[in-house]
Amino acid sequence: MSHRVFGIVGWKNSGKTTLTSRLIAEMTRRGLRIAALKHAHHAFDIDHEGTDSFRHRSAGAAEVAIVSSRRWAIIHELQEAEEPDLETMLARLSPCDLVLVEGYKRGRHAKIECRRRDAKDSASLAAGDPAIVAVAADHDADSGGLPRFALDDIEAIADFILHQTGLANTTA
Repeated sequence: MSHRVFGIVGWKNSGKTTLTSRLIAEMTRRGLRIAALKHAHHAFDIDHEGTDSFRHRSAGAAEVAIVSSRRWAIIHELQEAEEPDLETMLARLSPCDLVLVEGYKRGRHAKIECRRRDAKDSASLAAGDPAIVAVAADHDADSGGLPRFALDDIEAIADFILHQTGLANTTA
């Protein structure tokens, strides 16, 4: 199954996570089932020392599944394997209306670039990436002719993404 995908990219501290979270809330409010896929450039843990699952992983388990009546998660240790690409991870997701991808800056899927005055870098990603189809900024940023949104105009950004992905007429 292929998913409809739209990305949120930007430099460190550009507002990606805030925008992604607010878009998820807005699109869910509109009746869509949204999945999120976040790329991290650093090691991370979703369980911590002292938990049973952490002990299982520490003992050498290649995968640990944690299941409750509210949610489940599978932690997969890559060990010596390569980091999976976006397509591999998309294939692991359950059916949904749209996957919002935070990160995967170099992906070929359509993306919006976040820009904040306080970001780590101010260079335009859109200038070198034809897959970036719009810019969302907290200041008067040059969008290079692309549609530009205020970073906090969640409704307009959601409308744009739903139009771009062909979901504009499927929401309540």
